[in-house]
Amino acid sequence: MDEPVVVTGIGLVTSLGWDRESSWRGIRLGRTRIRPVRNLPPLPDNLIWGATVPGPVRLRGVDKILAMARHAALEALRDAGLRQPRAWRPERAGCAFNAHMGYLDWYYAEALPDHGRPPDVQLPWYRKWLPHSTCVEIARCFRLHGPRLAYSTACASSLIALVSAARTIQTGQADLMLAGGSDAIDPLFAAGFYRMGVLASREDGEPHPVCRPFDEGRSGFVLGEGAAVLVLERLSHALRRGARIYAEWLGAAVLNEAHHVTSLEVDSKSLARLLQLVLQSARLSPDQIDYVNAHGTGTQQNDFVEITAYRQVLAAQNRNLMVSSIKSILGHLINASGAVETAITVLALRDGFLPATLNVRRIDPSCTFNCLPGHGVKRKANVALKVSLAFGGHLAAVVLRRWHASASSAGHRLARAA
Repeated sequence: MDEPVVVTGIGLVTSLGWDRESSWRGIRLGRTRIRPVRNLPPLPDNLIWGATVPGPVRLRGVDKILAMARHAALEALRDAGLRQPRAWRPERAGCAFNAHMGYLDWYYAEALPDHGRPPDVQLPWYRKWLPHSTCVEIARCFRLHGPRLAYSTACASSLIALVSAARTIQTGQADLMLAGGSDAIDPLFAAGFYRMGVLASREDGEPHPVCRPFDEGRSGFVLGEGAAVLVLERLSHALRRGARIYAEWLGAAVLNEAHHVTSLEVDSKSLARLLQLVLQSARLSPDQIDYVNAHGTGTQQNDFVEITAYRQVLAAQNRNLMVSSIKSILGHLINASGAVETAITVLALRDGFLPATLNVRRIDPSCTFNCLPGHGVKRKANVALKVSLAFGGHLAAVVLRRWHASASSAGHRLARAA
């Protein structure tokens, strides 16, 4: 279908708050909430630090993932003006989310037969364990009978879910999609990342480990938690019901390096190709990108690969390019990182404010673009790029345009489609 896809609603849960605006306000102010992560057996206390979501109730494991996803989805629907299920046709509305880890603690504590529970008592093991539970929960809660999609592509999962949702609308299978991601700090992931040596180290004079993307002395990332849900719609559907529009979805690209499970290509060839493909998809030149929300983990290798690709493909033709990493503020939300960072990117376009990369002391000399060290900037941006890199070599990127900057072209294209 030659009709634009637009963003009409955003729901957000982060360590800075259980709603969109409080989270965004904290990001604009450069606040972080890094604490020791408790209750991660078999890891000893104080070994892992992270930006955890404070619960209105005590939640752990998959229960927390589902609670954050439901909360963000409800906020996104209300933000889009879709307060009642009758506001959309259920068979023309679907959802796309990241998959997640199962909750092993619960399984060992309650589900095994030698723990005293009678075998005829039904336990929701499928809700606690099956990786697609978030997508099932959202579809059930909000009466979405259209396509239901779940993706397990590591740290690119929720961004690829957004890409898939947009393409589902573009191919005519749905008018509206709820898409995004949710993730909580998992003991297995925490232990694995700790053993890999990719978590940020605690430095002298620092109260806690910090993530320093694009810094010469970067040492790794800090784990985070949260959820984000975007309402994506076919433009004519949004216009017909008088929806407020945040941004237009201009293009996307997904590929993989086929290189290594945990290591990236140091020559950045695949990432450079991804950037070229997403520019072609959006029909843009490098100098039309105002802002890049980077994957920006703060590890030596990841940042080197990103810096190299941005310098080669974008910055060489764009002296005003600005790039930042939200992981320096919210931590690394693993499966949910792409969706949360896309939501922040859309808010940056809405308000004309580009968030900072925190904790930068000495900018990597190879970083030839403005990585917004220390402080965000009040800057009108029309077009933004979001990039995600993931274990297994998964690469994804999307381009979004602030709506009032694109309304005339989108309307023209809609008229042609009609």
